[in-house]
Amino acid sequence: MKTFGPDFLASLTPRPYFWRYLLTYAALFMGSTLAKVKVRGRENLPKKGPFVVACNHFSDYDPLFFSYAIRQPVNFIAASDQEIDLVFAWAPFIYGWIPVDRTRLSPSTIKRSLSVLNNGNILGIFPDGGVSYNLLSKPKNGAVFLSNLGSAPIVPMSIYGAERAWEGALKGIRSRVCVNIGKPFGPYKLSGNKKDKEKILNRVGREMMCRIASLLPENRRGHFKSEKEIIDRLQKQNKITPDDHCYFKPAPE
Repeated sequence: MKTFGPDFLASLTPRPYFWRYLLTYAALFMGSTLAKVKVRGRENLPKKGPFVVACNHFSDYDPLFFSYAIRQPVNFIAASDQEIDLVFAWAPFIYGWIPVDRTRLSPSTIKRSLSVLNNGNILGIFPDGGVSYNLLSKPKNGAVFLSNLGSAPIVPMSIYGAERAWEGALKGIRSRVCVNIGKPFGPYKLSGNKKDKEKILNRVGREMMCRIASLLPENRRGHFKSEKEIIDRLQKQNKITPDDHCYFKPAPE
């Protein structure tokens, strides 16, 4: 199958706000068509930007359900140092994104991201650094770094079940997809020398992933499964207890 590589992906930019606003409605339609989507915690989203939404990345379809849940235009940051199959390439081409090299945070990525936040808009990041297929992995610290530079809080979010959406749709089944949104936190200030700043980035990055883990079922928390005490505390704060089957409460008769 034909793929699109770094040269194509690095050339992409976010489309105009109005265009992405219209595509948000397309995401609502497509999400509702492909799956039964349950969103919990939408009230935790700040009333206005700027803010950063940090989410796990278990499926290539996550951006669709990300937009479905947020219901506002999102400026996604996505890896340009990868290959994307033709079947998926149309999405970033139509919606656009801020390309990032996963080995380093380039000045152009920082400049574009800060422009988004300085204009009071939403930055969407998958801190795993790529699709991690069902288990939460260790983060890149770009989300925390940009949150600090843009003085923007981070909103943790989880998506699971999206990995079954397309396969289910081909069989005429609307699979269940869960999206959980936690309470915002930060931003944290980076201070001290380079080593001190790195320690803060790592600490806050781990906190961010624990917050995302608290919005996922236990068997999908990966590297953060052992942080049970922290996760239990965060679940009480969020008033959200995830379940693996994305349970839907039946409508009252």
